[in-house]
Amino acid sequence: MESAFGIIAEPNRRAILSLLASSERSVGEIEHQLRMPQPSVSKHLRVLREAGFVEARVDAQRRVYRIRPEPLMDVDAWLAPFRHFWSTHVDALERHLDRTKLVRPRKGKKR
Repeated sequence: MESAFGIIAEPNRRAILSLLASSERSVGEIEHQLRMPQPSVSKHLRVLREAGFVEARVDAQRRVYRIRPEPLMDVDAWLAPFRHFWSTHVDALERHLDRTKLVRPRKGKKR
C-alpha cells in the first residue's frame, strides 16, 4: 500500500481533496469543477478511497464522496515537529507589520 504522502503527492488527488474539504461532491461535480475526464476522476477517487482518505455513499444513481479526516490527521501529526520552521517566520512577519503600522504616517495629515 502506498504511503499517505505518496497518495497526496499526486496533484489531481490534492485538487480532489481540496474540493471535498468544503463539501461532499459527486463524481460528476468533481469532474466538472476540475475539468477532468470521468475515468481519471474515478481512478483518483478509487486510490483515495482505498487509502482511507475519502468515503462514498450512494445517493440515487450517483456516488457522493466526502473526506475522512483520519489519514490527514496522521499527516498533520507527522508535520507537527516541523511547524516551528514556518511559525517562527510568520510570527516575525506579524511583529514587523505591527511595527510598520505604528510608524506609517496617516494620509491627508501634514507633519
